[in-house]
Amino acid sequence: MRRQIAALACFALIGCGGGAPKPKEAPVPRKQDVEVPPPVNRLVFGGDAMLSRHVAERMRATKDPALPFRKIAPFFKTADLAFLNLESPFSDKGTPPTAGMVFKAPPEAIEGLELAGIDVVSIANNHTRDQHEYGVLYTLDWLEKHKIAAIGVGRDEAAARRGVILTANTVKFGFLAYTYDQRNGNHKDDDSRINGLDIVRLREDIAEIRKSSNVTVVSMHAGLEYAKAPHPSQQQFARAAIEAGATLVIGHHPHVVQPCEEYQTGVICYSLGNLVFDQTAPGTNDGLIVEAEFKGFSLRRIRTHKIRIVDTIPELVNQKP
Repeated sequence: MRRQIAALACFALIGCGGGAPKPKEAPVPRKQDVEVPPPVNRLVFGGDAMLSRHVAERMRATKDPALPFRKIAPFFKTADLAFLNLESPFSDKGTPPTAGMVFKAPPEAIEGLELAGIDVVSIANNHTRDQHEYGVLYTLDWLEKHKIAAIGVGRDEAAARRGVILTANTVKFGFLAYTYDQRNGNHKDDDSRINGLDIVRLREDIAEIRKSSNVTVVSMHAGLEYAKAPHPSQQQFARAAIEAGATLVIGHHPHVVQPCEEYQTGVICYSLGNLVFDQTAPGTNDGLIVEAEFKGFSLRRIRTHKIRIVDTIPELVNQKP
């Protein structure tokens, strides 16, 4: 028995061969592991962009479909991802509206979004159905053809609720969008392909998109027009988004600027005001562009940049490096 134990011990230490053990080789020095810093991403957000009425008239007069974005395009184009709320559906049918509250953007106006390097737009707003079923589908197709992601509206309800995920420097950003109204006084019922302000669905959608993304951004079209402070319904919805796991909520619709606030682990900007519009009411020609800097998955800094709209064309005000 002792011989068997000795033999097993010998096998464990030096293997099955006999004779003296081989000298140990000097360990090969390993390169010290280098920690890779997390990527930094800049996301830039604009408010309401309406490419109809007098805005479209100016494009036609100057024969420049990208005219509204000429002065702000360089700033947007420096972003890793750029967003705005598209307040007018595209359509290639009918005559161009010159007045009223039913909007239609000419197809060639897409050139302005391309010039500015816009990556994603919300089309969930009270003007989504201004050009009826044809306009909804045409807008989705036209944006897709020009490689601009659309959120808040889908070809079916599931697609609308799914949102989109865009990757920038290995970080996956999930985008969702919702609107307080989709009828604009012209429709008797709601279309399930357009996301409304439903907090239960909001929580479900955020939980789902977080399974496949690292950061969640929610677009909210809500509030009272021309009000300088957020309505309680805006606060309730936006804060519910942060509580559900969103990092950033970007608001629009009031057509004037409303404040940003830190809430729990996120930031809410209740209204960026107008980005491109032809309104003349007080405050409607002063808007904000929001710049959000992420380090890895963490929101590190929010900066706001004032813009002034002069005859439909926005420009940065007192821009500092």
